[in-house]
Amino acid sequence: MSAVSLSPRALYEEVAELLRQRIFSRELEPGSWIDELKIAEDYGISRTPLREALKVLAAEGLVTMKVRRGAYVTEVNEKDLVDIYHLLGLLESDASGVVARHATDEQLRELQNLHESLEASAQDRDRFFELNERFHMRLLEIADNRWRNQMVADLRKVMKLNRHHSLLKSGRIEESLAEHRAVMTALQARDAAAATKRMLEHFRNGLEAAT
Repeated sequence: MSAVSLSPRALYEEVAELLRQRIFSRELEPGSWIDELKIAEDYGISRTPLREALKVLAAEGLVTMKVRRGAYVTEVNEKDLVDIYHLLGLLESDASGVVARHATDEQLRELQNLHESLEASAQDRDRFFELNERFHMRLLEIADNRWRNQMVADLRKVMKLNRHHSLLKSGRIEESLAEHRAVMTALQARDAAAATKRMLEHFRNGLEAAT
């Protein structure tokens, strides 16, 4: 692999993002050892910014540091998935209730437009994944709790380590779209209780498909 040109600004953050994308793309597989010497050589950097980058990824849960053994890409087991989906369901269903109560009409139209784009992308899996995450993160932004947003962002990063993503299950994209429609119906009706319930059901069904 040829050396990657990096700018001096926040070097460890750039390295963290490069490694993050290699993890998400499965170039660095869950459970695999991270060869610090080789990566530092590939990127043309010292091991100091690389180690700082690994600390960032460890804080996010993407990397596991093992004493005297180095850094490994985190492996997600079934209990991890259950715990992650449980927390995401609680956090995002709560956000849905907030949005139903407080979103402006323009914000609800924005979510509806995202949902329509999601519907149109059902045959393009990569595009669907991207829009699905964008919809969820935009809903959280509208709910406007930065602490919740950060927790969800970190949980979603770890969820991407799952080898058997819930949306890969046959028929799951169609089911997910139906659940999104139910969430949007509740949001547009400004029914906070229904929006909370529908989003919680969405994550419970996602967990069932992922395990």
